[in-house]
Amino acid sequence: MEHVTGSGTIDRPRVVVSVDASVDGRVTLRRDRLLMDEDASLEWGSLHPPSAQVLGDMRSSQIANLYRPQAVLEGSGSLVTESAGPLTGLSAEFHGPADVLYTDFLPPEVVEGPDHEKWFTVVDSRGRVRWHTKNGGGFDVLALVARTTPVEYLAYLRQERICYLVVGEERVDLTTALRRMHDQLGVTCVVSTAGGGLNGALLRAGLVDEIHLLVFPAAIGGRDTPTLFDGPELADGESPTRLRLLFAHAETDGMLWLRYEVIHEEAQRLTA
Repeated sequence: MEHVTGSGTIDRPRVVVSVDASVDGRVTLRRDRLLMDEDASLEWGSLHPPSAQVLGDMRSSQIANLYRPQAVLEGSGSLVTESAGPLTGLSAEFHGPADVLYTDFLPPEVVEGPDHEKWFTVVDSRGRVRWHTKNGGGFDVLALVARTTPVEYLAYLRQERICYLVVGEERVDLTTALRRMHDQLGVTCVVSTAGGGLNGALLRAGLVDEIHLLVFPAAIGGRDTPTLFDGPELADGESPTRLRLLFAHAETDGMLWLRYEVIHEEAQRLTA
Protein backbone atom coordinates (compact mmCIF):
# COMPACT_ATOMS: atom_id res chain seq x y z
CA MET A 1 0.00 0.00 0.00
CA GLU A 2 1.49 3.32 -1.07
CA HIS A 3 1.32 6.61 0.80
CA VAL A 4 -0.69 9.21 -1.09
CA THR A 5 -0.92 12.89 -0.19
CA GLY A 6 -4.13 14.89 -0.34
CA SER A 7 -3.23 16.02 -3.83
CA GLY A 8 -2.97 12.40 -4.96
CA THR A 9 0.81 12.54 -5.48
CA ILE A 10 2.95 9.69 -4.17
CA ASP A 11 6.02 11.44 -2.76
CA ARG A 12 7.37 9.38 0.13
CA PRO A 13 6.74 6.23 2.16
CA ARG A 14 4.19 6.15 4.93
CA VAL A 15 5.97 6.52 8.29
CA VAL A 16 4.63 4.50 11.21
CA VAL A 17 6.17 5.07 14.66
CA SER A 18 6.01 1.83 16.66
CA VAL A 19 7.47 1.99 20.15
CA ASP A 20 6.96 0.99 23.79
CA ALA A 21 6.84 3.67 26.49
CA SER A 22 6.20 4.11 30.19
CA VAL A 23 3.12 6.01 31.34
CA ASP A 24 5.25 9.17 31.45
CA GLY A 25 6.38 8.67 27.87
CA ARG A 26 9.94 7.47 28.55
CA VAL A 27 11.43 5.11 25.98
CA THR A 28 14.53 4.09 27.92
CA LEU A 29 15.75 4.00 31.50
CA ARG A 30 18.40 6.71 31.28
CA ARG A 31 19.98 8.68 28.48
CA ASP A 32 23.27 6.81 28.85
CA ARG A 33 21.76 3.30 28.82
CA LEU A 34 21.24 1.52 25.51
CA LEU A 35 18.34 -0.91 25.47
CA MET A 36 20.40 -3.12 23.19
CA ASP A 37 22.75 -3.76 26.12
CA GLU A 38 21.79 -7.00 27.84
CA ASP A 39 21.43 -5.65 31.40
CA ALA A 40 19.38 -2.63 30.35
CA SER A 41 17.23 -4.80 28.09
CA LEU A 42 16.48 -7.21 30.93
CA GLU A 43 15.55 -4.40 33.31
CA TRP A 44 13.38 -2.75 30.64
CA GLY A 45 11.67 -6.05 29.93
CA SER A 46 10.96 -6.61 33.61
CA LEU A 47 8.72 -3.53 33.58
CA HIS A 48 6.44 -5.10 30.97
CA PRO A 49 3.59 -7.28 32.34
CA PRO A 50 2.77 -10.68 30.78
CA SER A 51 0.49 -9.37 28.03
CA ALA A 52 3.22 -7.16 26.54
CA GLN A 53 4.68 -9.85 24.29
CA VAL A 54 1.31 -10.85 22.89
CA LEU A 55 0.32 -7.23 22.25
CA GLY A 56 3.69 -6.55 20.62
CA ASP A 57 3.20 -9.46 18.24
CA MET A 58 -0.35 -8.33 17.45
CA ARG A 59 0.86 -4.80 16.77
CA SER A 60 3.56 -6.05 14.39
CA SER A 61 1.05 -8.25 12.58
CA GLN A 62 -1.42 -5.38 12.22
CA ILE A 63 1.19 -3.06 10.72
CA ALA A 64 2.40 -5.83 8.39
CA ASN A 65 -1.14 -6.60 7.21
CA LEU A 66 -2.04 -2.95 6.73
CA TYR A 67 1.07 -1.61 5.01
CA ARG A 68 3.59 -4.37 4.27
CA PRO A 69 6.53 -2.20 5.38
CA GLN A 70 9.84 -2.68 3.58
CA ALA A 71 12.06 -0.80 6.04
CA VAL A 72 12.70 -0.35 9.74
CA LEU A 73 14.22 2.98 10.80
CA GLU A 74 16.61 3.58 13.69
CA GLY A 75 19.00 6.31 14.76
CA SER A 76 22.66 5.63 15.47
CA GLY A 77 21.92 6.57 19.10
CA SER A 78 20.06 3.27 19.50
CA LEU A 79 23.24 1.38 18.63
CA VAL A 80 26.04 3.43 20.18
CA THR A 81 26.26 5.71 23.21
CA GLU A 82 25.67 9.43 22.87
CA SER A 83 29.34 10.19 23.55
CA ALA A 84 30.59 7.90 20.77
CA GLY A 85 32.32 9.77 17.98
CA PRO A 86 33.12 8.78 14.38
CA LEU A 87 34.83 5.41 14.01
CA THR A 88 38.62 5.48 13.65
CA GLY A 89 41.22 2.95 12.59
CA LEU A 90 38.97 1.42 9.94
CA SER A 91 41.83 0.73 7.50
CA ALA A 92 39.38 0.55 4.60
CA GLU A 93 40.82 1.13 1.13
CA PHE A 94 39.15 2.83 -1.81
CA HIS A 95 40.92 3.27 -5.11
CA GLY A 96 39.26 6.12 -6.92
CA PRO A 97 38.27 9.80 -6.63
CA ALA A 98 36.92 10.73 -3.18
CA ASP A 99 33.88 12.32 -4.81
CA VAL A 100 32.71 8.86 -5.85
CA LEU A 101 32.31 7.96 -2.18
CA TYR A 102 29.72 10.71 -1.87
CA THR A 103 27.41 9.03 -4.37
CA ASP A 104 24.79 6.47 -3.38
CA PHE A 105 26.07 2.92 -2.96
CA LEU A 106 23.46 0.30 -3.86
CA PRO A 107 25.24 -2.82 -5.14
CA PRO A 108 22.82 -4.98 -7.17
CA GLU A 109 23.87 -8.19 -5.41
CA VAL A 110 22.40 -6.73 -2.21
CA VAL A 111 19.42 -4.77 -3.55
CA GLU A 112 18.34 -7.60 -5.84
CA GLY A 113 19.62 -10.45 -3.66
CA PRO A 114 17.41 -13.52 -3.38
CA ASP A 115 17.29 -13.28 0.42
CA HIS A 116 16.54 -9.55 0.58
CA GLU A 117 13.13 -8.62 1.99
CA LYS A 118 13.53 -5.45 4.06
CA TRP A 119 15.96 -2.71 5.01
CA PHE A 120 17.33 -2.10 8.49
CA THR A 121 17.87 1.62 7.98
CA VAL A 122 20.08 3.68 10.29
CA VAL A 123 20.65 7.44 10.30
CA ASP A 124 24.40 7.83 10.81
CA SER A 125 25.82 11.02 9.29
CA ARG A 126 28.77 10.98 11.71
CA GLY A 127 29.82 7.43 10.85
CA ARG A 128 29.59 5.99 14.37
CA VAL A 129 28.28 2.45 13.89
CA ARG A 130 30.64 -0.49 13.34
CA TRP A 131 28.62 -3.25 11.70
CA HIS A 132 29.27 -6.75 13.00
CA THR A 133 26.13 -8.06 11.26
CA LYS A 134 25.02 -6.50 8.00
CA ASN A 135 22.22 -8.85 7.00
CA GLY A 136 20.05 -11.64 8.32
CA GLY A 137 16.43 -12.67 8.57
CA GLY A 138 15.67 -11.06 5.23
CA PHE A 139 17.05 -7.69 6.39
CA ASP A 140 19.97 -5.81 4.85
CA VAL A 141 21.56 -2.70 6.37
CA LEU A 142 20.95 0.64 4.69
CA ALA A 143 22.90 3.60 6.10
CA LEU A 144 21.67 7.17 5.64
CA VAL A 145 24.67 9.50 5.47
CA ALA A 146 25.52 13.08 4.50
CA ARG A 147 28.25 14.93 2.65
CA THR A 148 29.96 15.56 5.99
CA THR A 149 30.25 11.84 6.75
CA PRO A 150 33.97 10.95 6.96
CA VAL A 151 35.51 9.55 3.77
CA GLU A 152 37.02 6.69 5.77
CA TYR A 153 33.59 5.59 6.95
CA LEU A 154 32.10 5.60 3.46
CA ALA A 155 35.05 3.55 2.21
CA TYR A 156 34.42 1.13 5.08
CA LEU A 157 30.75 0.75 4.11
CA ARG A 158 31.72 0.03 0.51
CA GLN A 159 34.34 -2.47 1.56
CA GLU A 160 31.74 -4.27 3.68
CA ARG A 161 29.18 -4.08 0.83
CA ILE A 162 26.79 -2.11 3.05
CA CYS A 163 24.32 0.01 1.10
CA TYR A 164 24.05 3.73 1.76
CA LEU A 165 22.26 6.82 0.49
CA VAL A 166 23.86 10.28 0.63
CA VAL A 167 20.91 12.43 1.67
CA GLY A 168 21.96 15.78 3.09
CA GLU A 169 24.76 18.30 3.39
CA GLU A 170 25.64 18.88 7.07
CA ARG A 171 23.37 16.11 8.34
CA VAL A 172 20.82 13.64 7.04
CA ASP A 173 17.77 15.32 5.51
CA LEU A 174 14.94 13.00 6.52
CA THR A 175 12.50 14.24 3.88
CA THR A 176 15.04 13.66 1.12
CA ALA A 177 15.99 10.29 2.60
CA LEU A 178 12.41 9.03 2.59
CA ARG A 179 11.77 10.22 -0.94
CA ARG A 180 14.93 8.57 -2.21
CA MET A 181 14.06 5.34 -0.43
CA HIS A 182 10.74 5.44 -2.24
CA ASP A 183 12.09 6.40 -5.66
CA GLN A 184 15.24 4.27 -5.74
CA LEU A 185 14.28 1.28 -3.61
CA GLY A 186 10.51 1.13 -3.95
CA VAL A 187 9.87 1.55 -0.21
CA THR A 188 6.23 2.44 0.47
CA CYS A 189 6.16 2.11 4.27
CA VAL A 190 8.81 2.68 6.95
CA VAL A 191 8.38 1.63 10.58
CA SER A 192 10.35 3.78 13.01
CA THR A 193 11.36 1.91 16.15
CA ALA A 194 13.81 4.69 16.98
CA GLY A 195 14.38 6.73 20.10
CA GLY A 196 13.03 10.16 20.91
CA GLY A 197 15.64 12.14 19.00
CA LEU A 198 14.93 10.67 15.58
CA ASN A 199 11.19 10.34 16.19
CA GLY A 200 11.13 13.96 17.33
CA ALA A 201 12.90 15.04 14.15
CA LEU A 202 10.40 13.09 12.05
CA LEU A 203 7.53 14.73 13.94
CA ARG A 204 8.89 18.28 13.51
CA ALA A 205 9.40 17.63 9.79
CA GLY A 206 5.77 16.54 9.42
CA LEU A 207 6.80 13.06 8.34
CA VAL A 208 4.94 10.89 10.87
CA ASP A 209 1.66 9.37 9.64
CA GLU A 210 0.71 6.94 12.41
CA ILE A 211 1.76 6.09 15.96
CA HIS A 212 1.36 2.55 17.31
CA LEU A 213 2.14 2.79 21.02
CA LEU A 214 2.35 0.17 23.74
CA VAL A 215 2.21 1.77 27.21
CA PHE A 216 3.38 -0.29 30.18
CA PRO A 217 2.36 0.49 33.78
CA ALA A 218 5.52 2.08 35.15
CA ALA A 219 6.80 5.62 35.61
CA ILE A 220 10.51 6.27 35.02
CA GLY A 221 10.93 10.04 35.33
CA GLY A 222 14.17 11.97 34.95
CA ARG A 223 14.57 15.40 33.41
CA ASP A 224 16.90 14.15 30.66
CA THR A 225 15.44 10.67 30.14
CA PRO A 226 14.51 10.29 26.44
CA THR A 227 10.82 10.42 25.64
CA LEU A 228 8.72 9.26 22.70
CA PHE A 229 9.33 12.53 20.82
CA ASP A 230 12.34 14.63 21.78
CA GLY A 231 13.99 17.43 19.84
CA PRO A 232 13.51 21.18 19.40
CA GLU A 233 10.83 23.03 21.34
CA LEU A 234 7.81 24.30 19.47
CA ALA A 235 8.69 27.53 17.68
CA ASP A 236 6.61 30.68 18.16
CA GLY A 237 3.40 30.21 16.22
CA GLU A 238 4.03 26.50 15.69
CA SER A 239 1.18 24.21 16.73
CA PRO A 240 1.41 20.77 18.32
CA THR A 241 0.79 17.79 16.06
CA ARG A 242 -2.85 16.76 16.30
CA LEU A 243 -3.82 13.09 16.42
CA ARG A 244 -6.93 11.04 15.79
CA LEU A 245 -7.43 7.91 17.90
CA LEU A 246 -8.01 4.87 15.68
CA PHE A 247 -7.82 2.08 18.25
CA ALA A 248 -7.42 1.57 22.00
CA HIS A 249 -7.10 -1.66 23.95
CA ALA A 250 -6.47 -2.17 27.67
CA GLU A 251 -5.31 -5.34 29.40
CA THR A 252 -6.13 -6.18 33.02
CA ASP A 253 -2.41 -6.25 33.83
CA GLY A 254 -2.09 -2.56 32.94
CA MET A 255 -0.80 -2.69 29.37
CA LEU A 256 -2.32 -0.28 26.84
CA TRP A 257 -2.20 -0.53 23.06
CA LEU A 258 -2.98 2.74 21.30
CA ARG A 259 -3.08 3.52 17.59
CA TYR A 260 -3.22 7.14 16.40
CA GLU A 261 -3.37 8.74 12.98
CA VAL A 262 -1.60 12.07 12.49
CA ILE A 263 -3.90 14.81 11.21
CA HIS A 264 -1.73 16.54 8.64
CA GLU A 265 -2.38 20.23 7.95
CA GLU A 266 -2.98 19.50 4.27
CA ALA A 267 -5.68 16.97 5.15
CA GLN A 268 -7.27 19.48 7.53
CA ARG A 269 -7.45 22.11 4.76
CA LEU A 270 -8.99 19.66 2.30
CA THR A 271 -11.74 18.64 4.74
CA ALA A 272 -12.44 22.11 6.13
